[in-house]
Amino acid sequence: MRERVYLALVHHPTVDRGGAVVATAVTTLDLHDFARLARTYGLGGVYATTPLEGQRDLVASLLGHWLEGQGGVTNPSRKEALKGLRVVGDLAEARAAVAECWGAEPLLVGTSARDAPGRLGFREGRRWLEGVAEPVLLVFGTGWGLAPEALGQCGRVLEPIRGPGDYNHLSVRSAASVAVDRLFGDW
Repeated sequence: MRERVYLALVHHPTVDRGGAVVATAVTTLDLHDFARLARTYGLGGVYATTPLEGQRDLVASLLGHWLEGQGGVTNPSRKEALKGLRVVGDLAEARAAVAECWGAEPLLVGTSARDAPGRLGFREGRRWLEGVAEPVLLVFGTGWGLAPEALGQCGRVLEPIRGPGDYNHLSVRSAASVAVDRLFGDW
């Protein structure tokens, strides 16, 4: 089941601190950490989405270094993780790639630090995923989160990750790690 679950690291449409829809910058730390997370938990892979050609070129350069260059020789475990990373223009391309791989349209599960009615709890989500036959795309937004039009594409949205206090602003890679462990970890 895990091999049918993919992570989407979305850079557009996302929102900035004022709520405007923006395209955020790709950061190489996020790419490395998402790839390592997917590989550690046996997930299908990662789709980083950005409509910005220069940002896609940056990802291609990074992948070249690690998959074909000295990076992979120096650190073969990083190379192994980054084999599962793909960069695409948008969420629709990620969906199409997963559908082509599995012969079925993926179910999209969004994430958000903002609470709203109908959010899927992690325990419930864990049970739900065990019974799903379709591939799944877990969608994470950079910046200040997914824009409403991205969340609107998701059939389900996970509840926010809450700590013991009222502070709620994890980095996307930290939030992804917590979410994936809650859904797939051995606890």
